[in-house]
Amino acid sequence: MMKYLALFLGILSLPLSAETSLSTTAESRTQKWWMPRHQEKLEQKKVLGDVQLVFIGDSITHAWENKGKDVWEKEYAPYKALNLGYSADRTENALWRIENGEVDEISPKAIVIMIGTNNAGHRDEPSEQTALGIKAILDLLEKKQPEAKILLLGIFPRGATPEDPKRILTDGTNKIIETYADNKRIFYLNINNTFLEENGTLSRNVMKDLLHPNPDQYQVWADAIRPQLGQLLATKH
Repeated sequence: MMKYLALFLGILSLPLSAETSLSTTAESRTQKWWMPRHQEKLEQKKVLGDVQLVFIGDSITHAWENKGKDVWEKEYAPYKALNLGYSADRTENALWRIENGEVDEISPKAIVIMIGTNNAGHRDEPSEQTALGIKAILDLLEKKQPEAKILLLGIFPRGATPEDPKRILTDGTNKIIETYADNKRIFYLNINNTFLEENGTLSRNVMKDLLHPNPDQYQVWADAIRPQLGQLLATKH
């Protein structure tokens, strides 16, 4: 009996594999607002009609609906854009949403993805594991939306300095996900220097909490991705 207990405990102590990683295992959330938002998005895409552009992400993307609303209306509403950003989401939550219909029955030309900061922020997840979660999202989108071009953004900077532990984690993830680009279907773009000082520090004038862009930074974001996103949106299916 003790032998089997020791074996069981030993199995529990093993590091998560790619197959069992939390970041790659689709998971819904229990917050009261989260599932209603999911249902709302399933309906919204029907109302929008010809959705040509989709954003997938966490609170930073979610905030296009408030802090970045005016910029969204000017830059992305003409493309009947769908905002699939959810505050506090990690890669596994985005996976669940994609698995459960959020990009079904639409034919976007481009999908913008920026997610992973909460994997680091919520559980200090190693960069490699967060990158696996992002890879799982890309793989699922290849099945769900094989014709869409994907603009994969580097996770935005966080923390005041390059030495911030969570900045180190997200920078590490960015170095890995950069390799996912094939420049045919998946395109990688890191615009972090747009937000940072020359010495790599992050000002509270840019991100008050050193994580979420201030309202005026949503135009900065749109300006930084416009050239490449414009090319992807101009591509014919």
